[in-house]
Amino acid sequence: MKEIKADFKIRQAEVEDVSDILVLIKELAEYEHLLDEVVATEELLEETLFGVNSPAEVQLAYAGNEILGFALYFRTFSTFLGRSGIYLEDLFVRESARGRGVGEALLRQLAQRTLEIGGGRLEWAVLNWNEPAIGFYQKMGAAPLDEWTTYRVTGNNLKELAEG
Repeated sequence: MKEIKADFKIRQAEVEDVSDILVLIKELAEYEHLLDEVVATEELLEETLFGVNSPAEVQLAYAGNEILGFALYFRTFSTFLGRSGIYLEDLFVRESARGRGVGEALLRQLAQRTLEIGGGRLEWAVLNWNEPAIGFYQKMGAAPLDEWTTYRVTGNNLKELAEG
């Protein structure tokens, strides 16, 4: 395994990190031109990320007291593989920390975590216009799945679907 010589560390987020996580989520949303869609609060993140049966986890990259970036992920399951995996919901590195290997280290950490749980795949989505991210992911050995289209149901449509 390639070892990254870095001036930063990666660790599992703790409940005390909730305010930093929310700031990073908002910075990511601003970068993706989706800031108006962020409705998460510190209280909600504390409950969902650190409460009983939390569905997701967060890895933080940091140097000293400065948070450089994060990866938020959750477990999935592949019926074809018959094994679990990890879905990377968000990977974000602050602009000031880009080019230092932070994103690569976070992605490698998740690959290791996937193997630790006996997982068969690590997957994620990227916005079509985000060329820097696409280039980074391809450099890391990821390949796009052109034959798949992601669908989403939210808000009133979700409520209507649930109510029949």
